[in-house]
Amino acid sequence: MYYKGFYHLFYQNNPLAPEFSRKKMIWGHSVSQDMVNWIQLEPALSPSEPYDINSCWSGAATILPDGRPVILYTGLDNNNRTQVTVVAEPKDVSDPLLREWVKPKYNPVMVPPSNVYHDCFRDPTTAWQGEDGIWRVLIGAKVKDTETGMAILYRSDDFVKWTKYPVNLLEAEETGMWECPDFFPVSITGKEGVDTSVNNANVRHVLKASFGGNDCYVIGKYSSENEEFLGDYEFTKTSADLRYDHGTFYASKAFFDSVKNRRINWGWVVETDSKEDDFKKGWAGLMTLPREMWLDTSGKRLIQWPIEEINHLRTKSVKLDSCEIKTGAAFEISGITAAQADVEVTFNLPSLEDNPEILEADHHVDDATLFDRDSSVGCVYGPFGLLALASDDLSEQTAIFFKVIRRGNGYAVVMGSNEKRSSLRDNVKKSSHGTFVDINPRQEKISLRCLIDHSIIESYAAGGKSVITSRVYPKLAIGEAAKLYVFNDGTRGVTMSSLEAWSMRNAQINTNTTY
Repeated sequence: MYYKGFYHLFYQNNPLAPEFSRKKMIWGHSVSQDMVNWIQLEPALSPSEPYDINSCWSGAATILPDGRPVILYTGLDNNNRTQVTVVAEPKDVSDPLLREWVKPKYNPVMVPPSNVYHDCFRDPTTAWQGEDGIWRVLIGAKVKDTETGMAILYRSDDFVKWTKYPVNLLEAEETGMWECPDFFPVSITGKEGVDTSVNNANVRHVLKASFGGNDCYVIGKYSSENEEFLGDYEFTKTSADLRYDHGTFYASKAFFDSVKNRRINWGWVVETDSKEDDFKKGWAGLMTLPREMWLDTSGKRLIQWPIEEINHLRTKSVKLDSCEIKTGAAFEISGITAAQADVEVTFNLPSLEDNPEILEADHHVDDATLFDRDSSVGCVYGPFGLLALASDDLSEQTAIFFKVIRRGNGYAVVMGSNEKRSSLRDNVKKSSHGTFVDINPRQEKISLRCLIDHSIIESYAAGGKSVITSRVYPKLAIGEAAKLYVFNDGTRGVTMSSLEAWSMRNAQINTNTTY
């Protein structure tokens, strides 16, 4: 959230060890004036009362009409670790750093309803206020003895006494527990974000739920008069669900930045090495770069893009003119710090109609095959793209690539991030992530932006229509030994119409403060 000149990031933290704790999760607290450089403060919330004595789990902040912030979070109580909803308020609203928070005596304000188990009721959203003055909030949950996930709606006149609404705002069978739900409006007329309580003919609403390891979302129309959210589609827990990110990304939370009128989203990236590695380095888990979000002009999906402040870290740059990338080619982009870089590249294809030998993808081929860099099923163009965090001999590399396949009467663009060769280490999970990019390669160039930071790569295709985050742990491609390449493994050449890459400065992350 933003408050009195500072952006505040609250995050789940175990102060005792770099692993999840079933008894001591607290709210870490850092502040920033640009969302790039961060100062670490004392924890905002710690277990202290019977209703949260076993942990302070996730939740959200709401800015009240008078400008005061308030937090709703999940407490694990002393009664069988039941998950309950707790309110916290700043001790001193004149303190822009909000260093101390208090828990009113009327807590907890919500407890699991009878059709929900005690441990399946958590993660309140930012609250929103209807034209009737009533506050609303969603809680993630799962129906007892089923796999039906749901967003339970609660309402309040005073932010103190909350009442469960008889009908869930949204639910879906076979999705399991919904964690970290989110609900907010997006403008239908442009990129600008709007306050969470805005609801008129110029907005649609996004409902996000985290389940099955993914952050999935539905776009629809919300009416506060009858508390009805009509989604354009339903959650299926399949690849048909819209996702914020098709890689390692979970439990995200968006907020409205009133300074620049933006909707900004943060995602959590888990470790994919071993617990022993976490203890060795002394920490586990990180946040993605903050992403601005807005509705695509098609109205079908969200666009995501790193906030503009990230560009202030750019330093030395290289720029390449248009050139053909022949089949089997891989050439190095030198002159930048490849382990810490920002890369923007655009590819152009020859006229697709002139290549009748492009094969139609077998409709029986599963997505995993199409998203595999080493599979050429139904594909003539590609894979082509970037090799990030690559070693000199290419024994280590993470490929962020595209393929063009024929589907029906047209063509489809596949985007992938392949971690199979990302590290020579054995105790590391190496996944193949992929998705389809909603562009027409007959009419549009294929663009990619990669933000590379030693062990994480965030890749944005087509101006942010598709995003993949990869968590990798190279053994050789570290520091100055890391290389960056453009490659083409396809059977036909492609044109790299532009490339610009920057070395990136270090951000100041969680430095201590004398405030």
